Amino acid sequence: QVQLAESGGGLVQAGASLRLSCAASGRTFGNNVNVMAWFRQAPGKERDFVAAISRSGAVTSYADLVKGRFTISRDNAKNTAYLQMNSLNPEDTAVYYCAAHRTLTLPRRSHSPGEFDTWGQGTQVTVSS
Repeated sequence: QVQLAESGGGLVQAGASLRLSCAASGRTFGNNVNVMAWFRQAPGKERDFVAAISRSGAVTSYADLVKGRFTISRDNAKNTAYLQMNSLNPEDTAVYYCAAHRTLTLPRRSHSPGEFDTWGQGTQVTVSS
């Protein structure tokens, strides 16, 4: 079983950048985790897809709202996935969650939360105007 732990959230001003990390522990990250994804959930709203990355890191997908501003990456040697967030705006304020899929090898254009069976506890990102 893989456990995920997010970090890197915080309070920033509009236009700033943050990098979120998702550290995996338990079974070997590269052998037991395929597609990794980031989702976010704002107060009173559903959990929305942000970005996903293939096992090798070569294939990525992004929600339209973050395309061009956010970059997802992973380092299998460090058992860690990342989300680099640039040009943040108040609408990006949410709890950000990373998720892992055991069998899916390539990300699709979008994903729903129910597809993923392993989740971290989330990290808060707050962007002030």
